[in-house]
Amino acid sequence: MPMTHRRIIIIGTGPAGYTAAIYASRANLQPLVLEGVQPGGQLTITTEVENFPGFRNGIQGPELMEELRAQAQRLGTEIASETVLSVELGQRPFRLVTESGAYTCDALVIATGASAKWLGIGKDEDLGRKGGGVSACATCDGFFYRGKDVAVVGGGDTALEEALYLTNFASRVHLVHRREGFRASKAMQDRALAHPKITVHWNQVVADLRTRRFEASPGNEVEKLGSLLLRDIRDGRESSLAVDGLFVAIGHRPNTAFLQGQLPVDANGYLLVEKGSSRTVIPGVFACGDVQDSVYRQAITAAGSGCMAAIDAERWLAETSTSIPKETTHV
Repeated sequence: MPMTHRRIIIIGTGPAGYTAAIYASRANLQPLVLEGVQPGGQLTITTEVENFPGFRNGIQGPELMEELRAQAQRLGTEIASETVLSVELGQRPFRLVTESGAYTCDALVIATGASAKWLGIGKDEDLGRKGGGVSACATCDGFFYRGKDVAVVGGGDTALEEALYLTNFASRVHLVHRREGFRASKAMQDRALAHPKITVHWNQVVADLRTRRFEASPGNEVEKLGSLLLRDIRDGRESSLAVDGLFVAIGHRPNTAFLQGQLPVDANGYLLVEKGSSRTVIPGVFACGDVQDSVYRQAITAAGSGCMAAIDAERWLAETSTSIPKETTHV
């Protein structure tokens, strides 16, 4: 199997991976980025991004990722369109296996992100990718629903936090939960149940999404969410709920399967890092972005943690003065 050695390898792109690459390049570490199956991460399926600093008129998610990618490449980052299948972190240097070969590295940055859990009813993920009225992030997209009716699906702290946040914009927030009671903390439940803008639909599941088509511009027809088909889990009775937006808040799944349990995670599967840093329990392995952040999950916080990871890695490499084998050619 062909082998290439690098001083530092970054797995994953998105704001965290690209920012780590930018800082590593400027530190003259000549980073290699293995971009995986979704180059650019979740922002490539986001339409308008209005909360990333520096773009006063907003920017499209894919365009923002392309700008970060080009910036990293201009500074010397090499990007390979490969997906890491497995890693071996119990040896030095670390070994990574992809579908076409293998790599070794002295320092490793994991920036593989997390994927939203969708309802699995067909159109929800598709509409989420196309900006059709479905989202997995109220902080990202709530602003677009000012004065409109929206729904949130879920019953944990995240769902109630999303619902409360959306009351800053929406005229009505419908909270759809499949059980009789919430799993959220008592304090969060009290706030949500007392809020005049929130209506709770107990024992209900979203059975289907009803959409409408309209012409956004001459010759450009788009599909948008129009209503939800709700089903009562007790008697199967169905009802229609007209909303302009649906926020799926049933959790995220950190993209860590390729690690095969070699690094510790929290109760929800997020990689654990040393407080105030990007360092994992294995010296030389760093984590940044949504793969280790279950709280904020924003592009700007991911970028900030990518900066931390690159600086932590550069300092660790300098302190350990690792001997670098001669680089071989990857074919």
